[in-house]
Amino acid sequence: MKEYLQKYIKLRKHNFTVALKKAKNRKMCYLFLAPYAILFTMFYVFPVVASIYYSFTYYNILEPPRFIGLQNYISLVLQDDIFLIGVKNTLMIALITGPLGYILSFLFAWLINELPRWIRSIAVIVFYAPSIAGNCYVIFSVFFRGDAYGYVNAFLMSVGIIDGPKLWLIDPHYMLPICMLVILWMSLGTGFLSFVAGLQGVDRAQFEAGYMDGIKNRWQELWYITLPNMKPMLMFGAVMSITSSFGVADVTMALCGYPSTDYAARTIVTHLFDYGFSRFEMGYACAIATILFLMMILCNKAIQSLLRRVGT
Repeated sequence: MKEYLQKYIKLRKHNFTVALKKAKNRKMCYLFLAPYAILFTMFYVFPVVASIYYSFTYYNILEPPRFIGLQNYISLVLQDDIFLIGVKNTLMIALITGPLGYILSFLFAWLINELPRWIRSIAVIVFYAPSIAGNCYVIFSVFFRGDAYGYVNAFLMSVGIIDGPKLWLIDPHYMLPICMLVILWMSLGTGFLSFVAGLQGVDRAQFEAGYMDGIKNRWQELWYITLPNMKPMLMFGAVMSITSSFGVADVTMALCGYPSTDYAARTIVTHLFDYGFSRFEMGYACAIATILFLMMILCNKAIQSLLRRVGT
């Protein structure tokens, strides 16, 4: 046992020495990477670490942070009913708009890829435009106005489906479904562009080889050739879909108000915004952000395990 431990320590020292020599030989590469690494650490890694630390404190900006242990998390789970409403709404949005928007993005990209080149360029711009148009979701506040001048109310009343105008963006029964519809409409973003680029990058010779090996239809071609070649793009699209679906706040706040009626359109990010920027309870807000961060990581891991099975 002692000899085995000595060999293990010797091997570790040898590996460390080899790694150190490689690092010295490639110091110019690290020098070029340093600006990005420093900025990434300052604006991404450090804020995450600081947020986790402050989540265990009482911090209101005016006073120094005071360590209180797990009290913020206990209050969130056991006492904050509005936070639980936000978790439920966020999970509903993520489970419905996330996968559905992800699948629709890929299907639209797959269909557009079959079009002639000039038509494909126009179609990509049309589908990608909603995600770069800024506050274009405010247009839906006109469509779903709560009076007879709203386009939806006017149409439904003209065809006799409803007798009077509905308060679409105030009634708790309609608020979340309408927000999901708008989020789904805006979900064709960066992931959609990555799918289009990935489909363009698949080697056409693989399709010919696949048909010689027994591929019989387009669905088999998609499963055994296209998807395996697009795993990096699929992963990127999944990460973007998770981030956008869990980070919903602007749409619900713009359409349904802040706060919304009976907190029916409350999300985790909206709750974080409330405590962080309205009440300035930064320790509590950091606890909310940490829980959201862990939820996103768990969902990301689950999707990675599913995508590893594609084409196998």
